[in-house]
Amino acid sequence: MTAADEDPYVARVKEFAEHILRPAALHTDRHGVPPERITEFASLHLLNHAAPPEFGGAAIGRDGDRRLHELIAGGCFNTWLVWAQHAPMVGRLALAHKGGTPLSDLGRDVLHGRVVLGAAISDVRRFPDQFITATRRRGGWTFTGTISWVSGWGLNSALAVAAVDGSTQTVVTALLPVSDRTHATHLGLAAVSGSRTERVTLDDVFVPDADVIAQQSLTDWRTEDLATAGDTRPQYFGLADTVITELGQERHPVARQVAATWRPRVAQLRADAYELADEAKAAGDERHRITERVATKVAVGEALATITRALVVARSGRGITLTDTAQLHARSALFLLVQGQSSDVRDAQLTNLAR
Repeated sequence: MTAADEDPYVARVKEFAEHILRPAALHTDRHGVPPERITEFASLHLLNHAAPPEFGGAAIGRDGDRRLHELIAGGCFNTWLVWAQHAPMVGRLALAHKGGTPLSDLGRDVLHGRVVLGAAISDVRRFPDQFITATRRRGGWTFTGTISWVSGWGLNSALAVAAVDGSTQTVVTALLPVSDRTHATHLGLAAVSGSRTERVTLDDVFVPDADVIAQQSLTDWRTEDLATAGDTRPQYFGLADTVITELGQERHPVARQVAATWRPRVAQLRADAYELADEAKAAGDERHRITERVATKVAVGEALATITRALVVARSGRGITLTDTAQLHARSALFLLVQGQSSDVRDAQLTNLAR
């Protein structure tokens, strides 16, 4: 329970996560996020909660938004991943709109919650080895290349893609509809297998200037990405809370002791992570205390590895059956070790493991 839980909107989402998402989590992992989930999210305004009130948004603050991510990730991690591709882009469009950037029809549909986005942003981190190419054309851009992964495929009707113009080292982020020029191939995953994650190829997709969200230098993009990759995001703590709660319900007394030991530790890590992220935002400096922020992220990843391992141990052999949540949570924790992983984060993770 947090202060944000007292908000009526957050309370509604918490009830939804507990009574709809959590009971279906194992089934969702094996069979995929169902289309009706999108309808449910739309009815809860979760497709545009970060939009301004004029678009029907929830006008929820930073703490409330974090809590929503914790609750949904803790209820069903696969569903969270699909939603988490979409939700931050709504916030980004809302900021652009607030700053006076004209919105295209597609952009307005996103803010109204009529369109579900898939996100293809992270391949910029791999420039110049692998990336989506942006080529300037009259009236817009052509995007070409293979996106490493897009979650929610088959549920999203448009993508938010970050591509690079190699000649000027400019990152162009834009919206583009899913069409006959966007081709998906199956991507077998050992974790988040129900998230409808596919590898998607863009076949010379034309993007009008009106659908471009931002253009910035590669250097500026990488600086902004420090926060994305370096901060510990709410999904870590949503998953941790679920695992600790399940440990606390185990029959074995030492399993309950593990829960009692780790709950305050994770709560402190959560407080530290959010305080550091807020401090960096207030300072307007993505590099602010970045070493401490990355170290906190590494520590949270190690904490998740420990408590998910404890849950498997407590449940013995049944903990690795596909009908048990212990293996589901352990695989989700593995996914978090590599999600949004920059080279700096990977170096810190490996350095910690080499001690």
